[in-house]
Amino acid sequence: MNPVGLISMQYARPFTAEHFPLFATMKSLGYDFVELLVPEKGELDTRETAQALADAGLGVVLAARVNLQRNLSAVEKPNWQGGVDYLRYAVDTAVELGATIVGGPLTGNPLVFAGRAPAPVSENERWARKARCVEGLQIAGAHAEGSGVTLAVEPLNRFESDVLCTTAQAIELLDAVDHASVQLMLDTFHMAMEEASIAEAIRLGAKRIAHFQANENHRGFPGTGSVDWVSVFRALNEVGYRGPVSLEPFRRNDDRFGVPFAQWRPPHEDESERLAASARFIKSHIALTEFRR
Repeated sequence: MNPVGLISMQYARPFTAEHFPLFATMKSLGYDFVELLVPEKGELDTRETAQALADAGLGVVLAARVNLQRNLSAVEKPNWQGGVDYLRYAVDTAVELGATIVGGPLTGNPLVFAGRAPAPVSENERWARKARCVEGLQIAGAHAEGSGVTLAVEPLNRFESDVLCTTAQAIELLDAVDHASVQLMLDTFHMAMEEASIAEAIRLGAKRIAHFQANENHRGFPGTGSVDWVSVFRALNEVGYRGPVSLEPFRRNDDRFGVPFAQWRPPHEDESERLAASARFIKSHIALTEFRR
């Protein structure tokens, strides 16, 4: 069965050594791994973190944190180089932690959360962006080669990226990169906005999928939104996906007028029961889909 994990920012951001006891909590709630944000330098001691994970019996997947200064899409050379250097750092950190996947919007160029609005680009610049992303991912892929780490590139919705938004665009990029250490990451939250059919997009990604995030259309707990989980896991089963499935249900139960849903907020109540139910919900869909084979 696919391992099922929970993102660390469900509890805290940044996630530091004081939060290590939460690893055992995640395990007790039915999770097999933690999706840990790639720690910034000095944020975590990787040796201590790896030991804490081992003590809790929890695996780990890393989620990259790109910005405009580490940006493979950037025309500014220092920012492009920053993106390449960051991916190398993320791979090295993964090795130290025992992780085999670094996923996220590795192409960079974030929109709203970076305070940058989308703007039209010329056809020449569009091709140049692609070329810069391809070159950067090839360099990072070469760095990852032989380490057992896979870089998984994630398409984001149109409000968070103006470079990579759909599975079809990601496949075009991966075809150009053509490196075994650079593969695909899909997230149903983004897919619910941008794909005509989530299931068909999964079939398109097929063997390229290295990491999968099972998130509701509104970022709430799985089963409380409009995602058709039966079709999602049928499609994953059809393409033979056996990799990690992580959950990011960090929309809080707070619908007060004017509260920005895009802003991350720490939990204001114990969510353990709902998190345990979420793990059971996803695992039941995986198990029943496998039973159909």
